[in-house]
Amino acid sequence: MYLESIRIANFKSHQEAAFNFNANINGIVGANGSGKTNLLDAIHYLSFCKSFFSSQDKYSVRFGSDFFSVHGVFRTFGSERSNSISCTYQMNGRKIMKANGKEYDRLSDHIGKYPLVMVSPYDHDIINAGSEVRRRFFDMIISQFDGEYLHQLISYQKIIMQRNTLLKSFLENRNYNSSLLDILNDQLIPLGNNIYSKRKIFIGELLPTLQSYYSQLSGNQEEINILYDSGLNEQSFEEGLNAASAVDAKCGFSTFGVHKDDYSFLINGNPIKRFGSQGQQKSFVLSTRLAQFDYIYSKKEIKPILLLDDIFDKLDKQRTAHLLDLVGNDHFGQVFLSDTDENRIHAILDSYNLENSIYKIEKNK
Repeated sequence: MYLESIRIANFKSHQEAAFNFNANINGIVGANGSGKTNLLDAIHYLSFCKSFFSSQDKYSVRFGSDFFSVHGVFRTFGSERSNSISCTYQMNGRKIMKANGKEYDRLSDHIGKYPLVMVSPYDHDIINAGSEVRRRFFDMIISQFDGEYLHQLISYQKIIMQRNTLLKSFLENRNYNSSLLDILNDQLIPLGNNIYSKRKIFIGELLPTLQSYYSQLSGNQEEINILYDSGLNEQSFEEGLNAASAVDAKCGFSTFGVHKDDYSFLINGNPIKRFGSQGQQKSFVLSTRLAQFDYIYSKKEIKPILLLDDIFDKLDKQRTAHLLDLVGNDHFGQVFLSDTDENRIHAILDSYNLENSIYKIEKNK
């Protein structure tokens, strides 16, 4: 599967733009601020119904406009079959996703149909930011191949919000009612158990591939690991809720559950955030994304589109060489590379004899 073409209007810095893409490697070049990354983000919308960079669609509307639209055509390799996907958003209105002209009842029904992996300089946030970023990062990977997991996650989050509202009202009114909480707990427990189980299985299956990619990118210099940190590692969900009931009542929100889970990233047994060099952290993050690609491919038998944003500025020559060796061995499908230096991207791709097309982005075009 690959993205054959895209049309965008009033999307971030782009007033109007249209591109026909190469099924293999596409280089997106232009000065900083020209809109390279914005084009990649438009592609991201076609896969995830949302921006890679912001949870609010209004920030994707071009300044001075009141809507944006993104239209793409996906085609299956070796087939004449194509599918048209569109995403439109009206300020103070709603977002609409359509497949071949038919609107989705739920945006979540689209997730996973056109898998995509994006590598961005912002990926370092999964190491340096808080636990919510890491949960969201891995939840989005799982959701691309497991629609049931996504629906369970949405239901769980809704119930947690209801539970927190109830706990807050108990605290403010000094009127604790355990029977009302029990109703929500009975709904929460099976959802939390399923989410925990799938996260644990996923990390166990992802880790060997991640370690293999890291070894290739870094020259087999260090050992890395991921530990899944959850309260359910030590006790059942029901036991945890009961043990936390007094604290919840005092705080006015839910202090136990899979919404508090985290992931520890280790290098040679130590936290990579503190003990990993910049190069080691870059290799770890990139390896995680490449492992994500392999994992989704193994589950869906569809090669995700791979977006590499500003990658050559962030990697040294050795890591760049290892990455291009991987890209050039036909393991990946359609790839998009953005760079500020047109001569550099031509030289790199030509030196590896990689079939490619280069697109130059001008500001405000």
